[in-house]
Amino acid sequence: MEPINFSETLSSWQPGGLSLALFILVILILMGILLAMTSWLGEKSANPNKQLPYESGIIPSGSARLRYPVPFFMVAIFFLLFDVEGAYIFSWAVACRSLGWMGWCQMALFVFILLIGLIYIWKKGGLDWYPKNRPF
Repeated sequence: MEPINFSETLSSWQPGGLSLALFILVILILMGILLAMTSWLGEKSANPNKQLPYESGIIPSGSARLRYPVPFFMVAIFFLLFDVEGAYIFSWAVACRSLGWMGWCQMALFVFILLIGLIYIWKKGGLDWYPKNRPF
């Protein structure tokens, strides 16, 4: 084991704690100077138009509180559920060889349980956007 040479640790040319601390200190001082300059030099004028919400150049009209239909949320939740399922299956597929048959059986059980859940949702009408008695 070699003794630690502190002269190299404190050198600004060698990677170490001093150069990192100095860099962080310079960044913090520079951020403080820039924030002080922008608040001092920036124009401060109150205007009712500045207080309006910006909606991609469209003048807002009406309330932003809209009622979304329940099927919209149901489809969104089902999408998230099966999207996470896809992430699990993809990660299993990457490690398939190292997991062996036991991993395959566990993934088959996982997919079977999700399939049972999908059939249950389908039978209960969770995937129907409109009621069945609505004429088109």
